[in-house]
Amino acid sequence: MREFKMFKNMKYTAVAACALGATSGLSAGTLDDVKAAGELACGVSEGVSGFSNPNSDGVWEGLDSDVCRAVAAAVLGDGDAVRFVPLASKQKVLAVSSGQVDMTSRTTTWTMKRDSAEGVDFTAVVFYDGQGFMTSTQIGVSSAKELDGATVCLTTGTTTELNLADFARANNLSIEPVVFEGKREAVEAYASGRCDALTTDSSQLASFRAGFADPSQHVVLPEIISKEPLAPLVAHGDNQWKDIVTWVVYGLISAEELGVTQENVADMAANSGNPSVQRMLGSSGNTGGMIGLESDWMVNAITAVGNYGEIYKRNLTDTLGLERGVNAQWTDGGLLYAMPIR
Repeated sequence: MREFKMFKNMKYTAVAACALGATSGLSAGTLDDVKAAGELACGVSEGVSGFSNPNSDGVWEGLDSDVCRAVAAAVLGDGDAVRFVPLASKQKVLAVSSGQVDMTSRTTTWTMKRDSAEGVDFTAVVFYDGQGFMTSTQIGVSSAKELDGATVCLTTGTTTELNLADFARANNLSIEPVVFEGKREAVEAYASGRCDALTTDSSQLASFRAGFADPSQHVVLPEIISKEPLAPLVAHGDNQWKDIVTWVVYGLISAEELGVTQENVADMAANSGNPSVQRMLGSSGNTGGMIGLESDWMVNAITAVGNYGEIYKRNLTDTLGLERGVNAQWTDGGLLYAMPIR
């Protein structure tokens, strides 16, 4: 019996050692790399207003850019400690899996293929979108189902091509795709009249339409032909880093739900009696420590960019006129539902 107990103790010690080694391996990953570099390398689009686009001073603005800043603030205590890396559509997944960037926050659809077979992990949805169509008013159509025989501009390396093919097949339409390497080239080709229509995520269509000299000459058709849940992504296998990016996003969403804003976050951290607020802002518990961060991780993130609602209003409602719709909080009939921080 004594020998059996000794064997069990040795076995449990070995298992514990393996678990400790695994944990240590995880900690010596992207988090340490970001801290050592003193900045977050964050992949963004080549320029989509409302999501990630440099302003006239070269400062990156948009919802995706602010997610980058929130992660940098949570990890480094500085929302400006971000190196923005513009990525074409075909680069956005490879840049993460190859280690070129620490994360990508770039209007990227969460799909099974990408999540399971391309060396990346998605984190949390930041925007629920769907593919649509834009045409010139001169074409004279009011529905995408009237595009039989049309040429449609789109970008390669995205989910757009398959969605377009599926839509055409399902509706017995003959549509000729005109494919470009980059989004900018596709938009310019459409604007110059090379294609009858442009197809991409509906939020991007609104962004591109707003940037035209005369937006009234273009119309976004009513059909939404796909589900496009957009989420930041990280390299597969670094569970700690995935947890960090995921929970920063959930923290921004939770902050809106709980009434924590960029203006009141310091006061809420010091004085709130709400246990959920206390845990999120580090007044009680050790939520930051669970993912290898300081206790004020979400205080720093919210101070840098505000809560999700503030980010959305600043970048999408005020600039593009996009209402919340399905991107409203679950308490307001939308799809935003953050996992509990506890």
